[in-house]
Amino acid sequence: MEGRSWNARLRALDARFLTFAFLLAGALLLRYCRVDQRPMHNDEAVNGIKFNQLWQQHQYRYDPNEHHGPTLYYATLPIVWLGQARDFAHLTEGQLRLVTVLFGVGVIGLLPLLADGLGRKAVIWAAVFSAISPAMVFYSDYYIHEMLLIFFTLLALTTGWRYWRSRRPGWIIVTGGALGLMHATKETCVISFAAAALALGLNQFWNRYLDASGPPIKAPRLKISHLAAGLGAWLLVAVLLFSSFFTNASGPFDSIRTYLPWLARAGGDSVHVQPWNFYFSRLLFFHADKGPIWSEALVVLLAVVGGAAAFIRKGSADASPSLVRFVAIYTLGVAAAYTLISYKTPWCLLNFWLGALLLAGVGAVVLVHTAKHQLARFAAALLVLAGAGQLAAQAWQATGLYASDWRNPYVYAQTSADVLALIDKIRQVSQATPQGRQMMIKVVSPEGDFWPWPWYLREFKNVGFWETVPADPYAPVMIVSSKLQAALDEKKTHLMVGYFQFRPAVFFELYVELELWRAYLAAQQK
Repeated sequence: MEGRSWNARLRALDARFLTFAFLLAGALLLRYCRVDQRPMHNDEAVNGIKFNQLWQQHQYRYDPNEHHGPTLYYATLPIVWLGQARDFAHLTEGQLRLVTVLFGVGVIGLLPLLADGLGRKAVIWAAVFSAISPAMVFYSDYYIHEMLLIFFTLLALTTGWRYWRSRRPGWIIVTGGALGLMHATKETCVISFAAAALALGLNQFWNRYLDASGPPIKAPRLKISHLAAGLGAWLLVAVLLFSSFFTNASGPFDSIRTYLPWLARAGGDSVHVQPWNFYFSRLLFFHADKGPIWSEALVVLLAVVGGAAAFIRKGSADASPSLVRFVAIYTLGVAAAYTLISYKTPWCLLNFWLGALLLAGVGAVVLVHTAKHQLARFAAALLVLAGAGQLAAQAWQATGLYASDWRNPYVYAQTSADVLALIDKIRQVSQATPQGRQMMIKVVSPEGDFWPWPWYLREFKNVGFWETVPADPYAPVMIVSSKLQAALDEKKTHLMVGYFQFRPAVFFELYVELELWRAYLAAQQK
């Protein structure tokens, strides 16, 4: 009997391993197969240039006013080394985005650590939803800090839970390191820290005084030495990264000083001020003219079911109601904070969407297991699977046909595909001159609206940028904002050879020296 029991456990373990391996492979395929299809967003281009300063120039200094923390750039180094990119000009969008893709897939890889907290089946459902959520998939393909922040947040949650269960100091040291990585990734980590502290306090209050299902649950005693070790790991990681490995003494202090400018932005001193329902209008129901309908409402509905079950202790199977309640309170706290802050960019929703995905896994199990009859359970499971299929189809659209389309709810100030056509035209023109990649290019745009031009022009060695038309505006090639109405072809020395969309409602004109254009046309006819 005991042998059969162990065999059954091994078979169950093998089944769970294969399930997660399949989900990880599917998540990687969904995220990476078209990773370079979308033009670089201006934020991605900024991060690409910042990474190059670390990679090629061996320089990085944390800027408390812009660009967030250093983890994204340091995490990119091993990917680029393994990819053996020759130089910055040959670095590709896919190589940079592979970093965030791997962190996005890594979120799924961490979930088994919560199997005895959310429940074994709930963890699998949470992994399914995390693998196919359009928001998670789309922003895994963005070379920005957010997906790293989400991964480190879940790492802190999972290892914190393991410490809570085992009281082994190794787990809390990893938790402290994860908190340090969150700190070194993005300033908004403080919202997650505050929400977690609030959730921990309220959940313990509920366990002690409001849980009517049994005797009061007392919080296990914590060792001061363990907490000190966790805090030490946090500080060590943060200081190492912010100080650029002890080469920038002001970096750790700047990581605190940074909250002065960021608080001003959060209060509304930004072009990214949005209404309170900005995130929910994208997640629950989004339908632009002549575009498809987008909705991740299934995740929200199941998250409500899962969270409610933890409070009433009904239908949550092998889940820990205490952990699920913590996740529910934490998720509500983070969602409330991001809703109230005036500054909003759509990728910030991932910070509360992570908790919603975990709760949705619990909700799926509750929905199926609370059905009284076998047929009803089968119907409920089929309904959830059909909803998951709808999410996967949206994720495929979001990274494919609508990857840079404004009718995609997750697209925001996205660079137009026209930019790729413009850059390709400049490459062809450069082949018609002996100067080649040394050819002078002048970019003129008001208010410093240059990004992502530095990324796309990185292979050219003689590029200048101006916010107003310079006294001598002429060069072999000029890229000029249409807002300036420059009319640089009036002297008949240059031609305006194209009118390109930069991003929604923003256009640039491409001017080429007349003799160079004739040489280009002659080369095209050969």
